Amino acid sequence: MNLALQSRFVGELPELAVRWKADEAPEPHLLALNEPLAAELGLDAEWLRSPDGLGVLTGTVVPSEATPVAQAYAGHQFGGFQPRLGDGRALLMGELETPDGRLRDLHLKGSGRTPFARGGDGLAAVGPMMREYVISEAMHALGIPTTRALAVVATGRPVYREMPLPGAVLARVASSHLRVGTFQYAASTGNVDVLRRVADHAIARHHPAAAEAEHRYLALLGAVSDVQAQLIARWMLVGFIHGVMNTDNMTISGETIDYGPCAFMEPFDPKTVFSSIDAWGRYAYGNQPSIALWNLARFAETLLPLIDEDSASAIEKAEGVLGGFAARYDAEWTDGMRTKLGVPGAPAETTAGLIEDLLTQLHQSGVDFTSFFRRLAAAARGESEPVRGEFIDLAAFDGWLERWRALGPDADLMDRVNPVYIPRNHLVEEALTAATAGDLVPVESLLDAVRSPYDERPGLQRYAEPGAKEFSASFQTFCGT
Repeated sequence: MNLALQSRFVGELPELAVRWKADEAPEPHLLALNEPLAAELGLDAEWLRSPDGLGVLTGTVVPSEATPVAQAYAGHQFGGFQPRLGDGRALLMGELETPDGRLRDLHLKGSGRTPFARGGDGLAAVGPMMREYVISEAMHALGIPTTRALAVVATGRPVYREMPLPGAVLARVASSHLRVGTFQYAASTGNVDVLRRVADHAIARHHPAAAEAEHRYLALLGAVSDVQAQLIARWMLVGFIHGVMNTDNMTISGETIDYGPCAFMEPFDPKTVFSSIDAWGRYAYGNQPSIALWNLARFAETLLPLIDEDSASAIEKAEGVLGGFAARYDAEWTDGMRTKLGVPGAPAETTAGLIEDLLTQLHQSGVDFTSFFRRLAAAARGESEPVRGEFIDLAAFDGWLERWRALGPDADLMDRVNPVYIPRNHLVEEALTAATAGDLVPVESLLDAVRSPYDERPGLQRYAEPGAKEFSASFQTFCGT
C-alpha cells in the first residue's frame, strides 16, 4: 500500500514548521489499532500491522510525498505567556484525504526530541499514550468533537520518568492541529503576511463560510468562538475536565486535543480539579467556560491587525463578537441540561430554576454526576427510591422531583443522551497500569464499554460504578511528560 500524505501545512506555512524525522524505534510492536477509524480514513488495517505500516505509525518510514514537521506555536500556560513552545515530542506526518473528501492530519506523539523539546527527551510512555487512546474514543462515542487515536505502538525503548517505563508512540488524527497558540506564534513574529496566511489557512480548512463574509477575519473569530462554546458545553454536560486549558491546547476546529491531566468528575462539585500541576484550580470543572472565553480573547488579540488597521476600532469589533460567547454557551448548556432531564421542550423560565436547584442539591449531597441521570430516568418510570437514596435533604429533593415530574419527562430520551459508561478514573488507572505491565485485556474491556456508552449491558456493572470515595478524594492526573 502506498500511503498518500499531503504536505499542505508545511507548504503553505513554512515559517511555522521545522522539517524533522522521528527517532528510531528499536523493536516496534503494535499495542492498539483503531480499525473503525482506519476504515474511515481509507487505510488498510492489515497493512498498518505490517513492518512498513508500523514504520509510518512511528515515523521511521516516511511515505514518498510526505514531509514530517514539528509545528511551531506559542501559548499561555496557566496564564503566563510562553513565546516558543511547539511540538517538542511530536511530528505532523502530513494530511490524509479520506474517501469522502475530508482532510485529516496524521500526527505522532512521543516520536523523539525536536528543536522545540526544551530539555525534554521527546519520548512518551505506554500509559499516557493509552490514556489518550481510551479517553478520545470515549469522547467520540459521546458525540464530543475530538482528536482520535489511530494506534499506539510500543517502541522497544525505555522511557525514564520516576522509574524506567516502556516507551510508545501515539498516532492520532485530527481535522488539524491549528491552535490559538499557532496564531499567537504567528502574531509574535510581527509579520502580518504570515498571520494573514495562517488565518486564511484556518478559514479554508475549518470555517469556509468566513471567506464569504464581509469581514472574513472577524467572521473567523466568531466561528471559532461558536465551536468552542458548543465544545465546552458538551464537556460540562458529561462532567469532563480537561485539566490543561492552555491556549496551545485550544483548537481552531473546535476539537478536544491533548488528554494529559484530564478526567471525568464523579461527585458533583464545580471546584473539582484532578491535575497535579493545577494547584490554584485555574482549570477546575466550573471554570472551564470562563477560561475558554479568556483563551478566545487571546485569539482575538492576534487577529486585531487583520480586523482593522485602526487598533481601537479592531478592539471594539472583536469585543462585539466575543460578547456573544456567553449567550451561545448558556444556550448550548441549558438545551443540553433540559435534554438530560428529558424535558427538551420545557420553557426556559421554568427549567432555569429547576436546573440551578438540582446542581445545588447534587453538590450538597456529593452525588455522582453520571449515574444520577440514569437513575433519574428510572424515577421518570416510577422507580424513585434508587435516586432518592443519593440525597441528604430528602424533603428538598422530593420537592424538586415533584416539580420535574410535572413537566412530563421522557425517560427513553434520557437513556439516549445520558451515558451509563464513561472512563471511570479508577478503571482507567487500573487499565493503564496493566498495559504498562504488558496486559492489554483491561484496556480492551474498558474500550468495549465506553464505545457504546448509552447501552446498558449485562456483565458490565463495574464499568458503571464510581470509584471508592477514598480513591476519588486523592486522585490526581499528570501530563505524561
